[in-house]
Amino acid sequence: MTTAAARTATRATAPADRGVGPLLRAWRQRRRVSQLELALRADSSARHISFIETGRSRPSEEMVLRLAEHLEVPVRERNSLLLAAGYAPHYPETPLDDPALEALREGMERLIQGYEPCPALVVDAVYDVVAANRGVLMLLDGLPESLLRPPLNAMRLTLHPEGLAPRIRNLREWRGHLLAQMERQIALQRSEQLRALYEEVAAYPVHQSRHAPEPASPVPYFALPLQLEHEGRTLSFISSIATFNTPMDVTVAELAIETLLPADPATVKYLQSLMP
Repeated sequence: MTTAAARTATRATAPADRGVGPLLRAWRQRRRVSQLELALRADSSARHISFIETGRSRPSEEMVLRLAEHLEVPVRERNSLLLAAGYAPHYPETPLDDPALEALREGMERLIQGYEPCPALVVDAVYDVVAANRGVLMLLDGLPESLLRPPLNAMRLTLHPEGLAPRIRNLREWRGHLLAQMERQIALQRSEQLRALYEEVAAYPVHQSRHAPEPASPVPYFALPLQLEHEGRTLSFISSIATFNTPMDVTVAELAIETLLPADPATVKYLQSLMP
């Protein structure tokens, strides 16, 4: 086993004593796919899928990966399935500061800088900030030093009562959106660190906004906006999240690039005024 694969094996979360069958069945049911439908997608038979799920048949390594692909199983959990089936992990988990990912890091930096003055940042699987542009730093201006010590955490910065939360005009709606997003991720990833973060930020007190409710906007929003007070004005953003297509590394698969795009003409005008 290679060093990278060995490192991944030590971090994988597969309950090997359960076997791969029940795990695959759980993923199939989560995706609401029948055995027949999965068999057709994977060029197999419903009988073979049934035998795998009940433990009567041990799938090959190729079959495990094929079923995981068609069930859209996250990359980290694909390693867990392989371990449960008795195989070595297929996907390495390379530290982001590894020289092998230098081109990736430089590419992400150029990407988020290209969005300026729109805020853009890169976060990992537990919302620790990997990179951020000057638009993000503008929004964080004035926050207490205790929240700005690395590693910065996007959820903590947003929902902490001493963070951005008091500046968010629609805090209850935005908080509900973020917590629901985390709940969906927890359902897909058996991550104790992510669950601990969720329990922490969900317990933060939610104070009534000191602002009067926003009047109905003449511009209808096409998605839930983040309405954020900044230097006496209200900025409205729509969040856009991008991930890497067909990743072959656990670390890369769990990175997300979030961009806050202006949601109304006033925000566009203000951001344009920041351009040199």
